[in-house]
Amino acid sequence: MRINRALALTGHCSRRKADQLIEEGRVCVNGATVKDFSLSVDLDLDVILVDGRPLASKNLQYMILHKPKDVITTCDDPGGRRAILDILPGHLKHLKPVGRLDRNSEGLLILTNDGDLAQKLAHPSTHIWKTYKVTVKGNVRDRDLETLVEGVELSGARTLPARLKLITRENEKTIFEISIREGKNRQIRRMCAQLGYPVNRLVRVAIGRLQLKPLAPGEWRLLSREEIEKLCGVRR
Repeated sequence: MRINRALALTGHCSRRKADQLIEEGRVCVNGATVKDFSLSVDLDLDVILVDGRPLASKNLQYMILHKPKDVITTCDDPGGRRAILDILPGHLKHLKPVGRLDRNSEGLLILTNDGDLAQKLAHPSTHIWKTYKVTVKGNVRDRDLETLVEGVELSGARTLPARLKLITRENEKTIFEISIREGKNRQIRRMCAQLGYPVNRLVRVAIGRLQLKPLAPGEWRLLSREEIEKLCGVRR
């Protein structure tokens, strides 16, 4: 396999970061500094060093977690706010979140120490559908629901077409599910605000075919890489 993929498969870093390490001359294979980005290696036979240290194979792990509200999607917070790793057991605190959910949002989050897969899942070109259950203030008009599907102008660019299913519209609130294929910062909240509907609650309920149910807030479970890739629709 190519040297950058080898580094990624051990969980040392992403492929992009591996290319940077190679460019900086920090990777050696069998005593020689790597200069060829397409160099093929065998993890079982070749001696690979990064910054002079042997490349250690890691136990790659994959987790899905129901992020509760008022938890930030970072590994730690200098301000003392509750962070995502604060709700994990000690033996899993080495895992890192893939993508983000803002502090007030809830729902499905993937965590892993597999830098290669994390980059693949987070890359904009992957276009994985992410589904959210949204509760907004007000009875959303049909034409505004259509606008959410067709695209909303945000910071000079129109959002990609979305999928939407109306759940209920009564008592001055509307609940619907919306699926998007991009990840602009606070995108759904901004889309709804643009149309005059503040979001009261936002829960990510699916990434691809990977479902949040039956996890309760704060609960998690481990999956294999094959399950994550299959359910999220990505390939090796």
